[in-house]
Amino acid sequence: VQLQASGGGLVQAGGSLKLSCAASGRTFSSYAMAWFRQPPGKEREFVAAISPSGLSIDYADSAKGRFTISRDNAKNTVSLQMNSLEPEDTAIYYCAVRLGGYTWYWDRYEYWGQGTLVTVSS
Repeated sequence: VQLQASGGGLVQAGGSLKLSCAASGRTFSSYAMAWFRQPPGKEREFVAAISPSGLSIDYADSAKGRFTISRDNAKNTVSLQMNSLEPEDTAIYYCAVRLGGYTWYWDRYEYWGQGTLVTVSS
């Protein structure tokens, strides 16, 4: 099983980025998919998650109203559209999957992508 995250980069405050994560090795239609991030010098934190069907979604308070998670089960992909980015959003962003429903706890996810760096300048 492999997760390949992409889409990170340097953006000015107020800008947008779209992260993508491609999963391979099995069919992920029974897996919840999520994004976590780890800011410099801080612990990993939950950003957003989506249920296997895509019908249930959850966001951290910091992401509500600015970020949108989506998935395409036919393509085994999950995306994170990030708008109105702030310097506080600077972090390495990771995609993760787990069998069944989503959770905010990162250690309950079975598979992880390698991370993609998002840097937001002020």
